[in-house]
Amino acid sequence: MRRFDGRRLLVATHNAGKLAEMQALLAPFGVTVIGAAEAGLSEPAETEQTFLGNARIKARAAVAATGLPALSDDSGICIDALDGAPGVHTADWAETGHGRDFAMAMERTWRALEDAGAPEPRQAQFRCTLVLMWPDGHDAVFEGTLPGRVVWPPRGAEGHGYDPIFMPEGHDVTLGEMQPALKNSLSHRARAVAKMIEGCFA
Repeated sequence: MRRFDGRRLLVATHNAGKLAEMQALLAPFGVTVIGAAEAGLSEPAETEQTFLGNARIKARAAVAATGLPALSDDSGICIDALDGAPGVHTADWAETGHGRDFAMAMERTWRALEDAGAPEPRQAQFRCTLVLMWPDGHDAVFEGTLPGRVVWPPRGAEGHGYDPIFMPEGHDVTLGEMQPALKNSLSHRARAVAKMIEGCFA
């Protein structure tokens, strides 16, 4: 595993919350983290059918545009009874043409499970793939998975996306009902980031 010894890292995201999380996690290692918006980057088309493929697209585009090492992620919810859907299309299920509507996406998800006659518990996983890429094209891949199940109706106003219908394994509340600090400590992204820090920064 290659150690990251640079001083600046571009996180290929326009999500302010995700950027702030990475800045806080990497601050102890003396790394200055900047985001895609600050670097003036647009979002490349995600044309792959895997989380790894799409994460690599984003990392490669960021490195090519800035010459900086870049960190990207792709993530989503994979539901067993739907053969892993929505998976890489998690955000697409919320698209309306006028922005994303995750209430609509959750309703679509539940309808698909009902139509499939999926038995309870309706097992699912949130998955995250991180790609850390250096300017020479070398990359390191880290994956995190949070197992759980889909519940209905939606519960809780915390979090975002599909959080109100996802109950993590070993818990009796949804991600939408969890305090952010607890959710962030056990999330699929947190698990992937912990592997990255151990492998490349610690």
